[in-house]
Amino acid sequence: MGGMCRWICVPLVIVTTLASRVDVGAESAEVDLNYVAQRALERAQKPFHSPRADLPKVLDQDNLNYDKYREIRFRRDKALWTDEDLPFRAEFFHPGYVYNEPVHINEFTAEHVQQIRFVQDFFDYGDLNIQDEIPADTGYAGFRLLYALNKTNQLDELGAFLGASYFRLLGKNQSYGQSARGLALNCGETDRGEEFPIFTDWWLGKPDKDASQLTLYALLDSVSCTGAYEFHIRPGETTVADVEAILYFRTPKTIHEADTNASPIKTLGMAPLTSMFWFGKNSEGKFDDYRSEVHDSDGLLIKMNNGETLWCPLDNPSVMRHQVFNAPDIRGFGLLQRERKFSAYQDSFTSFQDEPSVWVEPRDFWGDGDLHLVELSANWEGLDNIVAFWDPRNKPRPLTPFKFGYTLYWTRETDMRLSENKVIATRIGIVPGGGNARQIVIDFAGPKLDAIPLNAPPVAVASCSPNAAIIANQVIRNSDAGAWRVVLEMQPKSNDPVDLRCTLQEGTNVVSETWVYQWSPP
Repeated sequence: MGGMCRWICVPLVIVTTLASRVDVGAESAEVDLNYVAQRALERAQKPFHSPRADLPKVLDQDNLNYDKYREIRFRRDKALWTDEDLPFRAEFFHPGYVYNEPVHINEFTAEHVQQIRFVQDFFDYGDLNIQDEIPADTGYAGFRLLYALNKTNQLDELGAFLGASYFRLLGKNQSYGQSARGLALNCGETDRGEEFPIFTDWWLGKPDKDASQLTLYALLDSVSCTGAYEFHIRPGETTVADVEAILYFRTPKTIHEADTNASPIKTLGMAPLTSMFWFGKNSEGKFDDYRSEVHDSDGLLIKMNNGETLWCPLDNPSVMRHQVFNAPDIRGFGLLQRERKFSAYQDSFTSFQDEPSVWVEPRDFWGDGDLHLVELSANWEGLDNIVAFWDPRNKPRPLTPFKFGYTLYWTRETDMRLSENKVIATRIGIVPGGGNARQIVIDFAGPKLDAIPLNAPPVAVASCSPNAAIIANQVIRNSDAGAWRVVLEMQPKSNDPVDLRCTLQEGTNVVSETWVYQWSPP
């Protein structure tokens, strides 16, 4: 991606060869969160205008299908900041196909900001002959970041910001899995459609020669609201992203000027995570597949403000399932990939064992609210069918700034201790000769549990909702896994879902996280 112009923000001494590649009108400005928030507020006072309306027809999905879109490749020597050999680089995605909402990208320094114009020379179009039909002011679809993440002498992909408000980051030796989003609105609601906010404008902070972190700003827009976002990204074994956001909701009148069918916002999904769970150890109906597990995440971890830690194994239900956990001032949550052995997946093409867990740690106190887990039914692994987010009980008023901050950790947990005495596996099947009763096997492992003597096993404190009964409860040592195994038998009384909980206690002391699970009839 080289050959991109140097972004020299001095009084405009720009040679002719650069004039075709950048907006020569560099603006003297200090770009920060307030700079973007002012633009978000101004936009919130007007009806939403979808960027896809400005996309040239040659790039829409009817004309540019999947195979044609794949022919368009960014020229790596054109990457932003290549000419100055800076530690971070940015490559751009071409708009078109399903990426039909052009994004405007800017670069800023401490004193100046200028637009990164859409440049056809940045791309190799293969056998396509469409350049003459693409206007010069077309934006990009998004961008990817490069950094010497795994080796000091090699640039690796650090992350990508592409599609609506989705983005993915990587830590050292990780491979892409789940995604984060800027915001989720009405996600998982059955009485109204989901609204997908989009990042329409970006400001990329030019890094110093020795920079170890990158600063980005984004403007989010949607029918119902706008927002300003600040990202500070620090690559490492665990890559960390500090996020600050300011939202402005539009007035009902302004919303309906853009969409007369728009529904009121019922859930405001803060720090949403999106992942895939096709099947795993707890799946009762396996797909016809040679692999024993297929998932980007296998559970939701929640840290409550009272000190309790919940582990909710994920599932691929036959119909959509939407669980809500009362979680005022939540201390953290995340979709985790706990299974780290290749032998569990046996997939030579997708490294599920190397995909990151993503942990959300709120900054300050978020107040009263709920943690939502939405699980959609999926018939193949290409569908992201899992969403987790936190929803504030008190929704913001129109045109009043709504501020919140959090930190995202993209981790394999080798350098983090999110939960030490934890659930490492859940398995479910029939009770032999037990009719419709189910046998539930849960393995717990950790340092506190290892210290418990074999002749005095912990006690499993298990319970279920009134539409079922726990009819057997046993704790044994699983020496092969270095774990204590809980074997429960549950008798459902109806065809409705059953809520289950289980913790291990030694005497009166809780020595494990709390396993929570919503079982549905297969």
